[in-house]
Amino acid sequence: MRSSDVILSASWVIGGVLGSCPKYSSYSTSRNPPLSPGAYKLAYQRPSPECRTLNSTLIEEAINRTKDAIYDEDLSRLFENTWPNTLDTAIKWRGFAANNTEEELAFVITGDIDAMWIRDSANQIAPYKAVLKSPTSDIASLFRGVINMQSRYLIISPYCNAFQPPPESNINVQPNSGTYSVTPSYDRSIVFTCNFELDDFGGFLQLSHDYYTATGDVDFFGKFQWISAVQSILAASEAMRQPTYGPDGKWIPPAYTFQSLTMSAFGTLGNNGMGAPVNDTGLVRSPFRPSDDSAMFDFSIPANMMLSRYLESTSEIMERLPNAPKGLSREMKDMATEIREAINQWGVVKAPNGQKIFAYEVDGFGGQNLMDDANIPSLLSAPFLGYLNKSDAIYQNTRAFVLSRSNPWWCTGPYINAIGSPHIRPGAAWPMASIMRAMTSDNDSEIITAITEVLRSTDGYGLIHESVDTFDTSKWTRQWFTWANGLFGQMIMDLADRKPHILKESFQPFFIEKS
Repeated sequence: MRSSDVILSASWVIGGVLGSCPKYSSYSTSRNPPLSPGAYKLAYQRPSPECRTLNSTLIEEAINRTKDAIYDEDLSRLFENTWPNTLDTAIKWRGFAANNTEEELAFVITGDIDAMWIRDSANQIAPYKAVLKSPTSDIASLFRGVINMQSRYLIISPYCNAFQPPPESNINVQPNSGTYSVTPSYDRSIVFTCNFELDDFGGFLQLSHDYYTATGDVDFFGKFQWISAVQSILAASEAMRQPTYGPDGKWIPPAYTFQSLTMSAFGTLGNNGMGAPVNDTGLVRSPFRPSDDSAMFDFSIPANMMLSRYLESTSEIMERLPNAPKGLSREMKDMATEIREAINQWGVVKAPNGQKIFAYEVDGFGGQNLMDDANIPSLLSAPFLGYLNKSDAIYQNTRAFVLSRSNPWWCTGPYINAIGSPHIRPGAAWPMASIMRAMTSDNDSEIITAITEVLRSTDGYGLIHESVDTFDTSKWTRQWFTWANGLFGQMIMDLADRKPHILKESFQPFFIEKS
């Protein structure tokens, strides 16, 4: 289907000729020709046009323009492979709601996992805001489809994070075979996993903000289920702000509990599924991190930053909707303000060197987790989220802390130096963190170093891995990680606007490393 085609059917699975196309999970494990002519000899990893899950003229034109602005042929190949990766491989289905033929829906898989994560899908689509202008474009339609799909899921099960294909798609549902005990209960034919991660709310609101900011299409938000989804977010957030004990000391049963049969301590919650106690702070609990790992302390400062920032910005959308309940926009603004004040009170702590920094997690009782994780939202990403300016003094202190040995998940070696994650292991740096380091820096040397490290971390595959051993780039996890791929492309598009001279640099090594 060409980007200029009008949608003629109410529902279509990405299929047809795709049935004869190789699965990308297999295709991406090969170093496919032609290799880039630079020293890194990066594979060409885009499927042929007939095998892509969404073809867009807007995207192809942007790729060609940006490639023309890039001097280094290896860097050009990595951009060409990564930025369109979600559109090439992960738009599993697009169509319309069964009860409303005007309500666009899009089911976006993470890549190598055949389910739709709220956070991941928001981050997978966000890089295409670079070409999002007219609400009549195919990319605008995709944004609306994802926002509508997420709205449905957030209304049905706001505490859950990953979902099965909608019935309209006629895709066979493969229930998660894991053993879970979760409160509130959920429908396994709809939900894939139910880890409550606060950044899901932030991701949904950020994507809404991006669409509105780029197109000015406010009418869309009043037509379908967006208002109800925001109400669901506010209700769940308020429930997750409740402390463990009331003013009289009486225990308050939590709104959400989670237990699973797992080999990993990070795959379940302690204290009979309730997690560690929390104090009355005004922050919103996030029992699970953006990595899907359980938290040490439930108040994630980065996730609260993200929620506060995008509740505030999307309250402007709500204010403009004539059918929005009275006072709903004010409720969004008030919660955003209260969370920001709580971050300032509870999330700013003293580092071992005496400087004020943001903690990664707190509990309101004095418990502090001083670290950062590569997954976004992270402390490093605070300016990227729009929560604060990158020149903010506390942020700069925090940045110096997390990009140093003071951070237990700072991974260093001869090939890449970046923040990692307990989701994998020590010594496994995440290229995503190097990308975010570049996107939150104005220092040319720092940006060039970060790009160079990412470029030499792909092991010749020309795709962004989840993690890479800092001493051996042949040891990595996930060859197909659309979120990280898109983020790399987003970084290049960002540099093309704010530092185009960097894209004129050569990123070739002074020597060619032995294979």
